[in-house]
Amino acid sequence: MATFPIRIGTPDGLLFEGEVERVKCRGITGDLAILAGHTNYCTALGMGEAYIVLPDGTRRTAACIGGMLSVMDGSCHLLATTWEWAEDIDAERAQRAKERAEQKIAQGNLDDKELRIAEAKLGRALVRLSVKG
Repeated sequence: MATFPIRIGTPDGLLFEGEVERVKCRGITGDLAILAGHTNYCTALGMGEAYIVLPDGTRRTAACIGGMLSVMDGSCHLLATTWEWAEDIDAERAQRAKERAEQKIAQGNLDDKELRIAEAKLGRALVRLSVKG
């Protein structure tokens, strides 16, 4: 299968640079996949599972929390707010974050901002737990 170059980074630095057969992630309007030869494209990223498929068929999965993805002249750039490879996710920490967020939501009496923050924390924890499997 044909490959294309991709750079994956966060504000903290470059996490991956190389050739891939495919990248799949969640855009703000739903899941998307990029293959070699994709038209020029730019979108904001949502929160969800992402993965790349390397030329040897290896699939590397990650939790992606927001950012931007662009394809320009056959090259893909993915700048994520947070990108955590599955092997780097601390499942116990994510479970504790999930429980804290659930408790915060269950206690009630939250203003709109506090509720949105608690729901975002819960969402991030659930993505990490899902990716970690």
